[in-house]
Amino acid sequence: MTTAAAASEDVSAEPSSGEGSPEASSSKAQPPDAGVDRAPERRVSEQVEAGAIAESTQLEAVAALPQVLKILGSVIAPTTLLTALLFYFGLLHVTGFFRYLGVNYTVFDLTVQDYLIRSADGLFVPLTVVAATALLVLWVHRLLLNALSAGTRLIMLRVLTPFAAITGLVLVSMAMTAIFGDTAAFAAHPEAGGLSLASGVSLLAYAARLLRLLPAKRRPERARWQTAGAVAVAEWGAIFVLVSVGLFWAVGSYALGVGTSRGQDMEAALSGWPDAVLYSEKSLSLQAPGVQEVACQNPEAAYRFRYEGLKLVLQSGNQYLFLPAGWTRTNGAAVLIPRDEALRLEFSGAGQARSATC
Repeated sequence: MTTAAAASEDVSAEPSSGEGSPEASSSKAQPPDAGVDRAPERRVSEQVEAGAIAESTQLEAVAALPQVLKILGSVIAPTTLLTALLFYFGLLHVTGFFRYLGVNYTVFDLTVQDYLIRSADGLFVPLTVVAATALLVLWVHRLLLNALSAGTRLIMLRVLTPFAAITGLVLVSMAMTAIFGDTAAFAAHPEAGGLSLASGVSLLAYAARLLRLLPAKRRPERARWQTAGAVAVAEWGAIFVLVSVGLFWAVGSYALGVGTSRGQDMEAALSGWPDAVLYSEKSLSLQAPGVQEVACQNPEAAYRFRYEGLKLVLQSGNQYLFLPAGWTRTNGAAVLIPRDEALRLEFSGAGQARSATC
């Protein structure tokens, strides 16, 4: 009985401390660190995540910098370069034209608009041809790369790369020869030296681009290795400078030739230009071949002196530029007269009869 009573006591005491008790169930359901405050750990985790996001944003900004520079350069740089080329062409066009006439162009105080307008004479046609040719080549290149198979495309890249590199080196060498060596090679076409430099540098840049594409075509996993951003910006900057130098060289030589040829054309057609009769209150003492001074006998005439045999070439900067009707570069002088209220001009067709009165 003693043993049975002890067993009964053990059985009756077991629910109070065993797994079946509510306390035991509640204790087992809760995690071991349920009572621990995890707010500091969450704050540290949030700070680490925020730092990682900020670092990732900075890296993306650094990686996007070359792309931004390329976008800005692709829009701003060509526009600025084109405007500078137009101005430079107009300036040298004027220089060549007035140099043929034996006149210093600085006396006319020409404006930027005057130079830009002058650039329309002779520059837009070659610019249009060059731009259209470049655009056509780029379109054909892109269409071929997209239409050809991977194997054929790789073969084309292997052929184009050395061809572009060799041709570019030859053109750049020709330009360097014109700069540091014998300039007689481009005596007939001085603008060819600048075109050789601009075209050669462009072809070398194209060859370098193709050379970077070859590893990516053979091993696509290596395509992620690209030139560093700063190096790419410096490379494109150097290419832009060299191409710009070549273009300015070519445009300058070409503009001087165009201006000189316009002076020759004017000399040949000068006799057919309208006649200009200059009236003046006072004697101007013009002494030029073919120019006649007539003094008016009427004492009440507002303009006492009349000058015939003149052709008006230009009026700019409060200056009149006249040439005698029979002017030639070897025989004749240009006449520059300040614009004044004491002067009056009359125009008529070449050789047309006019009144001889003042």
